[in-house]
Amino acid sequence: MKTVLWIAAVSLLTASCIKKTEQNAHNTLSKAEIEEGWQLLFDGTTTAGWRGFNAKEPLTGWIAEGGCLKSLGRGGDIGGDIVYDKEEFGNFELVLEWKLSPGGNSGIFYHVQEGDQYKAAYENAPEYQVIDDIGFPEKLEPWQSVGADYAMYFPDTARIVKPAGEWNESRIRFTPEKVEYWLNGKLTVSFMPWSDDWNARRMNGKWKDYPDYGKARAGFIGLQDHGSIILYRNIKIKKL
Repeated sequence: MKTVLWIAAVSLLTASCIKKTEQNAHNTLSKAEIEEGWQLLFDGTTTAGWRGFNAKEPLTGWIAEGGCLKSLGRGGDIGGDIVYDKEEFGNFELVLEWKLSPGGNSGIFYHVQEGDQYKAAYENAPEYQVIDDIGFPEKLEPWQSVGADYAMYFPDTARIVKPAGEWNESRIRFTPEKVEYWLNGKLTVSFMPWSDDWNARRMNGKWKDYPDYGKARAGFIGLQDHGSIILYRNIKIKKL
């Protein structure tokens, strides 16, 4: 009987380890990536390092499940934003994978600032738009499309967009000389931050009533829950 119980226990442990290994397969760094300075912002099993925007209490509305950082769809225009608060980043390259539920809407923020004067991250932080271009129930303007610098720069129409339920890979490379957004290996947006063109767009568009939009030179990385289930994984960043 002891032998049977021991075999059962080992089998259960092995199955648990295999499951954990499978979950973390997409949340690891190669030796070369570590040497290049990449670091993970999500460990694949916990929400460690992440909390709600402007929040001090434990994270709610997002969970670690199946090797993914998952939104529960409880957010909206206000509420649902989360930040990685262990470190601020200025110049960086960020890579992550995401998968949308049908009609899903989310976003990737950077240079996020917090304070009682802000109700949401978008009031000051630039946003890489994440949305279900194919299945969204309303007509999307170019500045709302996936891969856009939200409400600032339109994405290239030749970008590769995968439908809801499939994994996409996004990349943001930020330096004061040039910002690049990539989607599934194709460049979608390129611009110079704080240039005359950038300032004209900020002052004559959606952000004209948000005086702190895009001004910060460093800040937190953030993710948005805009009322739908979104999965993120393999979230990694390198300082430039």
